[in-house]
Amino acid sequence: MAESKVRRTARKPESQLAMVRRARKINRELAEVYPYAHPELDFENPFQLLVATVLSAQTTDLRVNQTTPALFAKYPTPEDMAAAVPEELEEIIRPTGFFRAKARSLIGLSAALRDRYDGEVPGRLKDLVTLPGVGRKTANVVLGNVFGVPGITVDTHFGRLARRFGWTTEEDPEKVEAVVAEIFPKSEWTMLSHRVVFHGRRICHARKPACGACPIAELCPSYGEGETDPEKAQKLLKYEKGGQPGQRLKPPADYPGLPASPLRPGQPAAVGQEG
Repeated sequence: MAESKVRRTARKPESQLAMVRRARKINRELAEVYPYAHPELDFENPFQLLVATVLSAQTTDLRVNQTTPALFAKYPTPEDMAAAVPEELEEIIRPTGFFRAKARSLIGLSAALRDRYDGEVPGRLKDLVTLPGVGRKTANVVLGNVFGVPGITVDTHFGRLARRFGWTTEEDPEKVEAVVAEIFPKSEWTMLSHRVVFHGRRICHARKPACGACPIAELCPSYGEGETDPEKAQKLLKYEKGGQPGQRLKPPADYPGLPASPLRPGQPAAVGQEG
């Protein structure tokens, strides 16, 4: 995208209605850019997703995915994990950081699942948030992706982009969730979360967003915060889990036939990976 096409003068004050229309257009555009948006944590059942999401705090999904195979091989059920020797569990999850606190949470939530929910992950927000280490973000991830209950997942990427897009000025995740929930239909909440997080990981980075390679630059009031030169911006793009700089990756095996780039067809494949 040529820089001249998105250079703008200062925006006029935007009405709430105009903001909502622009926000929904951003969502539609992101749906075209990331038709394959999905949870990037590997899991096979609700318990695994719950555990993986708890482990994902302050680390990358890639690191979690490298850690969980050994974890679930040793502790496949809540009953197994509840009975874990803390030091042994800590050693397995050490690569994810904050391993002592996370081990306490995993043992505690596993015991709660065993004792209060017959070893099953509950499908209600009010139940999930009573589990040790489980807040609204983690609960919404589980509800949206295994129970089909719409939810907005406000992680660092989502919060950053919601503010950059001008949807909210709130910093608190629960307040961001409440504001964004008023903008979009409930049926869109889960996929909206995936799309925004995908965009934040691949293009709209925290320190240096790739504005000049952004397919929704025309709709973004924060255009110009990052690199606007198209060629320089292309070099900032990051890609799928497991990617390395300069490496072009195929789509995940579970999503055959998907485009090899997070951008529109015809644009170079993005590279690298950000958690």
